[in-house]
Amino acid sequence: MIHIILACAAGMSTSMLVTQMQKAAKTQEEEVSIRAISTSEIDHVVATEKVDLILLGPQVKYQEKTIKERVQSQGVPVAVIAMSDYGRMDGKAVLKAALQMIKG
Repeated sequence: MIHIILACAAGMSTSMLVTQMQKAAKTQEEEVSIRAISTSEIDHVVATEKVDLILLGPQVKYQEKTIKERVQSQGVPVAVIAMSDYGRMDGKAVLKAALQMIKG
């Protein structure tokens, strides 16, 4: 199973996108665990759980470099969700991009 974390300031706005991504994953029959957290929870989650990818909400893009440095030792990739996909809450597009990042 693939584990994807979406992170934003409080984990609230990304939770709506998580729902859309879960629907897309179910339709595509992908075994994916997706959940939303706040950026302040990233260190704990990465240290205690399997995480394949961290996607940041566009509103916390300014934290990307710092978060990448914090999770570098665990080898977890970090990317920012495209503003256009985020604004449309396009779970299918975000899931597709995430799976491409993970699977290569």
